[in-house]
Amino acid sequence: MNAHTQALSNAGVSIWLDDLSRSALTTGKLAGLVSNSNVVGVTTNPTIFAGALTDGQSYAAQVAELATAGVDAESAVFEITTDDVAAACDLFAPIYNTTHGVDGRVSIEVSPTLAHDAAGTIAEAHRLWAKVNRPNALIKIPATLAGLDAITDVIGAGISVNVTLIFSLERYEAVINAYLAGLEKAHAAGHDLGSIHSVASFFVSRVDSEVDKRLDALDADPELKSRAGLANARLAYELFETAFDSQRAASLLAEGANVQRPLWASTGVKDPALPDTLYVTELVAAGVVNTMPEKTLLATADHGKVTGDTITPNYDESRLLFASLAAAGIDFADVTSTLESEGVEKFIVSWGELLETVTAAMEAAK
Repeated sequence: MNAHTQALSNAGVSIWLDDLSRSALTTGKLAGLVSNSNVVGVTTNPTIFAGALTDGQSYAAQVAELATAGVDAESAVFEITTDDVAAACDLFAPIYNTTHGVDGRVSIEVSPTLAHDAAGTIAEAHRLWAKVNRPNALIKIPATLAGLDAITDVIGAGISVNVTLIFSLERYEAVINAYLAGLEKAHAAGHDLGSIHSVASFFVSRVDSEVDKRLDALDADPELKSRAGLANARLAYELFETAFDSQRAASLLAEGANVQRPLWASTGVKDPALPDTLYVTELVAAGVVNTMPEKTLLATADHGKVTGDTITPNYDESRLLFASLAAAGIDFADVTSTLESEGVEKFIVSWGELLETVTAAMEAAK
């Protein structure tokens, strides 16, 4: 096993790959990352699947079969993506079993067009859960206001959830409350709380990109740049510690419930001037997940230096940074609102590209 990824794992970080394709499954590439680089889970999103589907050869047979059956593009995407996720779930089943459901997880997202439709999200989550039909699947639901209601309902039905697109501490607190409310609902319905798992995906690098752009426009102190993403995530971990130390959470944990682990998403470095493992080595603490694009995973395996807990000693410094950002004229509430809107829109665009790619492939196969 790679020494750098092993050190990260030993520090309590679960390494998940933010990528999935049929070729990675059929060639053994994903299995190799599991064997050699401590990868214990996978996340997906519409952008990832749009990229995967451009590799027409891997999907040619299934696309031809679906075209012959006369299904529409949305139905074809549903069949293709759920097949990939189910196959990945089978690959990770041994890890799921040995970690008692904590890891070995594979995420699949509800259609981003439903981001502001709670009822539609709930229905789609049930449909995806039933289709994948694997206990180690996670259904991704965005942390929009509509998504909060959907999270409670879906968790309450005993379905495991990956809450995505979290940018602010205020929304993260609401996500935790939605999770706890879902557990209470599940308990009242007689579900086994121990079988329900969840992660809360807190986005990191996109925060720096937006804040740094605004700092440049303000001609602010350059020392403030490229620090907000880490500070925001670190304070999210502090909130996680506090929330799951509450009496409300303790009562549910005593009934066998699991904590909702923080997951660091958007961990690929976008500014080439920054260290390419910044959002990995500087966000180390026990019980977190870091889902990495393959490029970031390979960089971590090559030269990622793990020095222990880089989160909890930095709470006060993180608060001071936000005070400095506010003094410089950064409206962080506006930053996170903008990022949420852009995040939903980007996934909708990718969803459209995915449908277009499949439509074209099915037409060509006829």
